[in-house]
Amino acid sequence: MNRPTRQTLPHAAKGPLGPPPRLGGSLGTVAEAVAAWPGIETTVHWHLVDRSQVDGVDFYLGEEELGHLHLDGSIHLATSAGLGRTLVDEGAARPFRYQAGWVEEQVRRIGADAAIALFRRAYEALLA
Repeated sequence: MNRPTRQTLPHAAKGPLGPPPRLGGSLGTVAEAVAAWPGIETTVHWHLVDRSQVDGVDFYLGEEELGHLHLDGSIHLATSAGLGRTLVDEGAARPFRYQAGWVEEQVRRIGADAAIALFRRAYEALLA
């Protein structure tokens, strides 16, 4: 599953592998739903600057990162350029301010069901 149009990092480049944190409320609902899909692996998502601080859950399909869910409820979703534009044009997500090829959204703004739907669209695109 090597897709050059998606800009993601392999597991090993993101810090030590470890179990994801247990999340409650709507974040837990999203994390549990995405983790249950066939082929999805979850691991801890480390803080970008301080890799000793847990900052959420990473979701991978094989070696391809699907995206991650931060403890503050931010979703960062890896997409192809086409899917990213579509999600933004539909108002389902916002462009990721730090890196092309990603979109972002807040679970508390859109709700758990819409957040799961965003992850699902990216998941299905990876499977295609």
